[in-house]
Amino acid sequence: MTALTAEREARVASRSVPTRHRRRRFDATPWLFILPGAILFAVFIVYPMIQAAQMSLYDWNILRGAASEFVGFDNYIRAFDDDRFWLSLANSGIYMLFTVPPQIILGLAIAMLLRSKAPAQPLFRVLFYLPVVTSWVVVSLLFKYLFADQGLVNFVLGSDTSWLSNRWTALVAICALGVWKGIGWSMMIFLAALQGVPQSLEEAAALDGANWWQRFRAVTVPAIWPAMLFVIVMLVIGGFNVFTSVLLMTAGGPGGQTEVLLTFMYQQAFSNLDFGYGAALAVLLTLLVFIFSVIQLRVFRDRTDEELS
Repeated sequence: MTALTAEREARVASRSVPTRHRRRRFDATPWLFILPGAILFAVFIVYPMIQAAQMSLYDWNILRGAASEFVGFDNYIRAFDDDRFWLSLANSGIYMLFTVPPQIILGLAIAMLLRSKAPAQPLFRVLFYLPVVTSWVVVSLLFKYLFADQGLVNFVLGSDTSWLSNRWTALVAICALGVWKGIGWSMMIFLAALQGVPQSLEEAAALDGANWWQRFRAVTVPAIWPAMLFVIVMLVIGGFNVFTSVLLMTAGGPGGQTEVLLTFMYQQAFSNLDFGYGAALAVLLTLLVFIFSVIQLRVFRDRTDEELS
């Protein structure tokens, strides 16, 4: 009986003690959930990117059965020697510079105002967020008529400025549309982040004699910094990808002076049927956005690490 009891206890102990080297059973359930999204990502994101990179190395011929001539990096060299490419890049940079900061500042300011509970708060949230869900086509055509020669803007200002016939005034109208449409999105992100700011920290800072600005700078901003990083990165990416508003408001005119990277790429690929050059422009834009995103994440991550330390 003693030997049998000892053997039984040894078996129970071997089952209860976790073994590190025991072969882990493969569970396919998580992969089944991931598989549909992975397939869609591969088909609609990865494959087009690979195809665009391939096309950028050819003088691509879209005719069925026609051969496409391999030109190597000639399309990229052509882009760097093209003044219209640099002009469109400059316009994209100007758009990003004059739309991203206002969306951050105004979105955060409105979120701070709507943070307090009030009966009309849901109504104001809907009103500020309404432009976000409105179609780009609709609001672009609306702003085109607002800034027309006989439009509402000239009527209110009492001027006869031809807004969309000059590079700088047209960029003002395009940037105004970008800011107006994007404030609601950044407001909602900041509003969600502000809900997680501990009230006890703000009350403690107020008891220590900190004024509103000091509490905002020392308590609120560090608490919502991850959300602010997300907003900045996404707005910069969106700034480089501006397309619909430029295409519908000015079509890149006058004389290509308001073209941005995407409208220039669209014209080369679908108007001039120069798909190789258009693909090269798409690859350059992708690399540019990727580099900017990495730099932003690195800079802001270093600042976050410094604040935490």
